[in-house]
Amino acid sequence: MTYSYMDGDLYYFMDNETYEQLPVGKDIVGDSLKFVKENEVCKICSYKGNVFAVEAPFFVELEVTDTEPGFKGDTATGAQKPATVETGAQINVPLFINIGDFIKIDTRTEEYLSRVK
Repeated sequence: MTYSYMDGDLYYFMDNETYEQLPVGKDIVGDSLKFVKENEVCKICSYKGNVFAVEAPFFVELEVTDTEPGFKGDTATGAQKPATVETGAQINVPLFINIGDFIKIDTRTEEYLSRVK
């Protein structure tokens, strides 16, 4: 299902075949969508019509909206700094990442994987 939007404590998902909207409570979603933008496809887990979990895509590409200035050539030390991505979530990234860079994130481990060109 496609994540459509959030309204109050409800997250709305659209069935891609029937275009029906499915509201899911914030208590069920939890932090699972912290790296997910609108119009991303997610997995809705349900049993007998009752939703019990929402799974984000394993990998997402997001733009860095806030971080300290980067340092060219500083790729060997493995040092990291905090960065905020366009969904508002924070993640640790290498020192060479700048505002405006797009990065690939593993949503299962919440780790930086690579910079996207």
